[in-house]
Amino acid sequence: MRLRTLRIGSREFRWTARSGHVVGSREWHRTVRVRVWGAGKTSRVLQVDLLSKSWPCRMDSAFPASGEVRAIVDYALANGWAPGGRGTHPLTEAEHGERFELPSFLLTDRLVDETAPDPTLRVIRAHEAAGTQRSNGTVSG
Repeated sequence: MRLRTLRIGSREFRWTARSGHVVGSREWHRTVRVRVWGAGKTSRVLQVDLLSKSWPCRMDSAFPASGEVRAIVDYALANGWAPGGRGTHPLTEAEHGERFELPSFLLTDRLVDETAPDPTLRVIRAHEAAGTQRSNGTVSG
């Protein structure tokens, strides 16, 4: 697992991402756990579990780019993450899933809660919504 650096203004953040999979009602889905430190290695870590929107997902290799990690950091800072503290600050689907998503990812709690919403249904809905937006001309492709 590689430690990456993200600079926002004069501030430096370090982050890692580890890919995995989670089972849904129809198939397995790619996940990526992103962890971000903003005040040194013993500071309060931001943790977010991402669910790839790729459908069908058999050949999925989605991985967050630095711009997506920046969007995660910006959102988390605006919603209560204080990097200088201790412990873990989770960005959860239950609390933030309705307000935050990335172009290629949704938040998921399925990695820590097997009763969290079905990833297959969520990915299909996101895929269909993207198709509807493209057909309405609201998304460039």
